[in-house]
Amino acid sequence: MSETTPQIDIVPDAATAADYAAIQLIAALHGNERPTLGLATGATMTPLYARLVAAYGKRGVSFRDATSFNLDEYVGVRPDSRGSFHAYMRAHLFDHVDLPPGRAHIPNGMAADIAAEAARYEANIKAAGGIDLQLLGIGANGHIGFNEPGSAFSSRTREIRLDDATRRANAAHFPHAAVPERAITMGIATILEARWIVLLATGAEKADAVACMMEGPLTTDCPASALRLHRNVQVICDAAAAGKLTRAMAGERKRAR
Repeated sequence: MSETTPQIDIVPDAATAADYAAIQLIAALHGNERPTLGLATGATMTPLYARLVAAYGKRGVSFRDATSFNLDEYVGVRPDSRGSFHAYMRAHLFDHVDLPPGRAHIPNGMAADIAAEAARYEANIKAAGGIDLQLLGIGANGHIGFNEPGSAFSSRTREIRLDDATRRANAAHFPHAAVPERAITMGIATILEARWIVLLATGAEKADAVACMMEGPLTTDCPASALRLHRNVQVICDAAAAGKLTRAMAGERKRAR
């Protein structure tokens, strides 16, 4: 697989970045008879989901015929726990749109056999025909999904130990308990099989990761650099997240709105 340069759109602020990402998700919903979406969680995604909910409320989009697969979930966290990604998705999207509950998939972090759950999840993605649009965020250490540095580009859905930095970044979601040490996540190879990938990055704390993803070496030390092996990736970031890109990206910076 040859290396490519992802399209990058640099916009002035996080609100505009969320607007741009929402446009892409809505296009995927309108452009496919039965779209399959790969969804992400986290603070970066919250304003994006608010825009999708608003569009649904204005009858600008429907999720009725869609199927979704979330990237990841913590191991050992109940779906109704405040810190779970099940709870996040219900609060920010699922409870507010017409996506059929039976077609909204999130890994089961409470499964008795996590390896079997990972294999089941991987098989379900394939049975659905693969993912049409995969939404991604990026961790400050370059992770996508919960594929931490060192994750093989050939990795599939599996259990993984979370880096300390990732656990610290997610501590606010577990005010009365320790952040889980393990999660189940789509693998990098699973992500790369999506037909279209949209990565949303905002804030100066993501600038090093964005620069490493776009301009650093192709390495498992920066899992997001694997996206350069995909031919249809759109990176949407605000000026702060693009702040450490070099002059080599000057032509791309002119796209800023």
